[in-house]
Amino acid sequence: MEKKVLTQEEIDKITKLKQQFEDLTGVAGNVEIQIMNLQLQRDQIKFNLQQLQQQEAVLAKELEEKYGNGTISLESGEFLPKK
Repeated sequence: MEKKVLTQEEIDKITKLKQQFEDLTGVAGNVEIQIMNLQLQRDQIKFNLQQLQQQEAVLAKELEEKYGNGTISLESGEFLPKK
């Protein structure tokens, strides 16, 4: 069987394709890491929002117990009872 040797141009093409594949694989890995970090941030934001909603509910209950049912004007600080 006769030994066949690739041309330098063919070797260069294969090498270039291999390098491009490795580069894209690295980019894909970085993108996945960014996605994971964003998901963690999203989860933390959801948790923080839930905490705020709970605090809001507690405060609303406290104010309702103190002032009764109505609305509050943040501009004037007045409580307006519901009729």
